Amino acid sequence: MTVPAPRVRRRPSVPGRVLPLLLVLALIAPLGLLFAQASGTTADDHDLATRERLGVRYLRALGPVTDALVEAQSTAVAGAPVSRAALNAAIERAAEVDAAVGDELRSHERWAGLRAKVEALPDRGLGDPEAAYRAYGEATDLLLALYRKVRESSGLIRDPRADSFFLQDGIGGDLPTATVLAGRLADLVRLAPARPAAERVKTGAELSELRVAALGPAMDLVADLRSAVDSSESTDLGANVLTPLDTYQRSLEAFTAFSAPGPGRAAPSTDQLTNAGLTAQNAAKELRTVILDQLDALLEERLDTLDRDRLLARIAAVVAVALLAGLAVVQLAAWRRGRHRSTEAREPAEAGRPATVRPDQPAATRPADRQPVTVGGGDAERWRPFDAAR
Repeated sequence: MTVPAPRVRRRPSVPGRVLPLLLVLALIAPLGLLFAQASGTTADDHDLATRERLGVRYLRALGPVTDALVEAQSTAVAGAPVSRAALNAAIERAAEVDAAVGDELRSHERWAGLRAKVEALPDRGLGDPEAAYRAYGEATDLLLALYRKVRESSGLIRDPRADSFFLQDGIGGDLPTATVLAGRLADLVRLAPARPAAERVKTGAELSELRVAALGPAMDLVADLRSAVDSSESTDLGANVLTPLDTYQRSLEAFTAFSAPGPGRAAPSTDQLTNAGLTAQNAAKELRTVILDQLDALLEERLDTLDRDRLLARIAAVVAVALLAGLAVVQLAAWRRGRHRSTEAREPAEAGRPATVRPDQPAATRPADRQPVTVGGGDAERWRPFDAAR
């Protein structure tokens, strides 16, 4: 008869062993791609917000320069001696900021041109009001160009959030333009009576054009700030901005009223316009400080959020990689155990497989494990009764 051999466990096929590992790798690849894209986007947003804060720092330094330059222009056009103390101090503070962040904002060239123009003002024959008006006009034009450069190079002009975009547009575009042009309007009103009679028509047209140019940015500033408050999720923005905005708007209305001919007068009132201009300028200073503080706070909050998101993304990526690595280790260990068990089962089956025994096979030719066994030191063999019976 034939003794069946032990059943050997079948080894898993190669695809069955490799497929789990391939699935693990297939999961790692898209997770890595998603993490790389998210990390790149977060890094870009972080860099933009960081540069924007540099721009806010620069705009904060340009504010006192704007005020001092407009005040010096009004003094020079009025024929009074110009005190350089406030203007020089503002220039020095702005120069320090330009030295610190000018490389990042690429503002050195424009700042150098503005500073040279401002420092050359005392040597331009300011005894002539018309010459002073033109000279300071050239300097303030360079100042407004520097404002635009800072907004562009810092990325403020491309800010993706509605509230911070309207704030930067107001503080970097509308407010300095309105301040400079309002000062020019007041100075031109002072210069107009002294001009020749042949130029009165030209002067009237110039006054009308400058009045529209000055009041347009001021109204745009009001609209920008209200849009920023309406679109912002911050509860502090409205509470902090609306009060100084109302003060500025009232002073602007008074300045507008005195900048045009009124009942009983053919020309604007110089003294009333000057006083209204000073009130509007003081309100603009207060409003500028508030806007810059709020804009910087929004950007700082955004940076904190981006840092937190980047940290959470890294933690999630590490956890995902650890889980997938653990799964790969488990699958590899299971494959090795299966291979080891298969080897152990196959070796005994191949080395100790029982031979086939036929009933008519002589005892001498049978396998050793089927030879007769003697009992009791030479007693009768155990197979003899079977042979006798046969």
